[in-house]
Amino acid sequence: MQVTETIGRLIEPVIASLGYELLGVEYLPQGRHSLLRVYIDSEAGIGLEDCATVSRQISAVLDVEDPIHGQYNLEVSSPGVERPLFKAQHFERALGEKIRVRLAVPRDGRRKYKGILAESGGGHITLHDEDGEDYRIALADIEKANVVFEG
Repeated sequence: MQVTETIGRLIEPVIASLGYELLGVEYLPQGRHSLLRVYIDSEAGIGLEDCATVSRQISAVLDVEDPIHGQYNLEVSSPGVERPLFKAQHFERALGEKIRVRLAVPRDGRRKYKGILAESGGGHITLHDEDGEDYRIALADIEKANVVFEG
């Protein structure tokens, strides 16, 4: 099990008990400057005080359970305008929006895709790019995905 999955299982109940939704967890190991980023959301939106509250609560859990060996910085964040997509239901909510996808392993020599999210379901998504091409991508192959802000 990946460290992000382990951390998600540990902190999701705490976050839910505070009235927030855990969107996802990113862990970026960088020696002594590793970063653990936790994305939260709520129907009322997320402000700085919400992030601080969640940070205090999950810090205590992470200190006790110690799922990451060594030092790291904890960052609790709102999803922002370029909302990250972690779970199947996140992709379903983003149907019709432009998204960016990075694959864990290149496919046909390519790792990065961008286009309109045309379909989502059955463990796959379909992207329609600006050249009129459709790409069917398994969710399991996606390393990172987010909505593209066009303001």
